[in-house]
Amino acid sequence: MKKRKILFLGESYRADAITWMNGLKEFGDFEIITWELKMPSDCFKNRILRIFEFELAIFKIRKLIQLQKPDMVIAERTTSYGFLAALSGVKPVAIAQQGRTDLWPETSILLPLKKMIQNYAFKKADLIHAWGPVMTISMMEAKVDMNKVLILPKGIDLEKFSNQNSANPEKICAIVTRSLLPEYRHDIILKAFAILNQKGTDFVLTIIGDGAQLETLKNLAKNLGIENKVKFTGRIPNTELPKLLQESNIYISMPITEGVSASLFEAMATNCYPIVSDIAGNQSWIKHKENGQLVPVDDYKVLAEELIWAFENNKQRNEAVLKNRIFIKKNADYSTNMKIIAQKYHEIIDGLNVK
Repeated sequence: MKKRKILFLGESYRADAITWMNGLKEFGDFEIITWELKMPSDCFKNRILRIFEFELAIFKIRKLIQLQKPDMVIAERTTSYGFLAALSGVKPVAIAQQGRTDLWPETSILLPLKKMIQNYAFKKADLIHAWGPVMTISMMEAKVDMNKVLILPKGIDLEKFSNQNSANPEKICAIVTRSLLPEYRHDIILKAFAILNQKGTDFVLTIIGDGAQLETLKNLAKNLGIENKVKFTGRIPNTELPKLLQESNIYISMPITEGVSASLFEAMATNCYPIVSDIAGNQSWIKHKENGQLVPVDDYKVLAEELIWAFENNKQRNEAVLKNRIFIKKNADYSTNMKIIAQKYHEIIDGLNVK
């Protein structure tokens, strides 16, 4: 294959983005250059400044394109970077929807504008990534040409995320690996563990990552009287994550919306038993009390009950984690899936050059 250059538009520090880019380098021999908005959107003032930055972004991107001359542009999030990729003037363009839908929050007054932006990005894209089947529902509702859609997760590195689990079987060793943002409902998780603490159930809870709610959640853990059993690690290098998962026997994720969660795949690969919110994005991978457990959104009392059930039913839990490892090897192996994605990119680049 001829060496090609790709411009990636998106937040290059995110684990998902790193997986995507590294896979293209490793299995497609692509050179990757990156561009992203500099202003974070973690408060109202920053969001306003980010809007102004977004309006100037296309000029900066086109200048970078003139300098670097990429063969292709790829972008995450159809309503922001995906839209910029569609405006870039480079062909081909591949865009990836970030969640079940990128039209979020669904109550936003900007929803009509976001729909217009997304429809333009969908129309101009040569390839649209749906990292899982739940993402295709909103695409079909938007009347996307489904011939352009590739339904395939990026996958995870099964050598790094091996199934050498060493968690203490005598207590609940739980882990949470989602960003500390309101939509991931860490407060619900803490309230559930407060119930376990009241019942005398022994546990240790590790919360990985950073985000706007870090201090609020630390204060909540203190107020609930469980701060000595909860460890907040802050942001860690992705290289440290496999070991922490392998030292845990239960993985918890309680989002109110979900597309495809790489963190769920990582837990499933490391024999860490998943307990997740009962929403479509998780239902694609988890069947209740077969290979994990599904909990109603925002119900910390049920979450506490399900945690106790999982801990007490060790035999079912052990059978489930073995099934999960096999499932991930078959459906979400990074080396298999990224080879397919990289080959697809070469094919559409070569196809346009032939035309």
